[in-house]
Amino acid sequence: MERYRFAGRDGVELACQETGAGRPLILMHGFMGAASHMLDGWAGTFVEQGRRVVLPDFRGHGDSARPHDPAAYPPDVLAYDGLALVEHLGLGDGEYDLGGYSLGARIVLRMLVRGARPGRAIVAGQGLAKVTGPQGEASYRVLTALVDGVAFEPGSRDELIAQWISKLGADPRALLLVLDSLLPTPEDALRQIGIPTLVAIGDRDERSDADELAALLGDGRFVRVPGGHESAFSAPELVAAMAAFLAERQRR
Repeated sequence: MERYRFAGRDGVELACQETGAGRPLILMHGFMGAASHMLDGWAGTFVEQGRRVVLPDFRGHGDSARPHDPAAYPPDVLAYDGLALVEHLGLGDGEYDLGGYSLGARIVLRMLVRGARPGRAIVAGQGLAKVTGPQGEASYRVLTALVDGVAFEPGSRDELIAQWISKLGADPRALLLVLDSLLPTPEDALRQIGIPTLVAIGDRDERSDADELAALLGDGRFVRVPGGHESAFSAPELVAAMAAFLAERQRR
């Protein structure tokens, strides 16, 4: 395992870790997550497949910087951070693959729109409405209450979410700024993405329009796996589908 730091295009310090050797695969985690979640959940399978797995922490997450200055979160900053990582690694067009889950999947699409050219892409745990519509998360209200010091109703869903955020060690103020930086991806832009892309979703995920997202892409593939939004992330069927999709390129 190798851990290092690299700079975003504005100089903000970002954390990354790698494991394995072979063709690079950059994986993006979900909102409030960290690279360690990908390391525990997916990386081993891809290392066994003969891949160098690259796992960045988003700005405002994990071991990356968590600035509280709104100027550090311009529109699409997470996508630009991803492009900065590709540049830091010295990877040219087609020399790597790119994948993400939930928010990470949205950032994969934003990177593709912004000019990233991986050989293959994976968009997991994400649907069309979430990609093209308002980018605020359901936890926005809870994060705002945590920043403002507002008390939660005992036993409420909001209190449970707040406890989960605290358990993760997340930074509510930084996360709100991350949410403010997110941009939708219009359908016309999705149609222009010609990279072979696997769209994968849990069969109980509320993002039931993931098949419509796949259909809009220039070279989209679609698969459903068991589970809801949280549980599908660790479903063996999801990792197997992604590994098979990536292996198609190796056989050609």
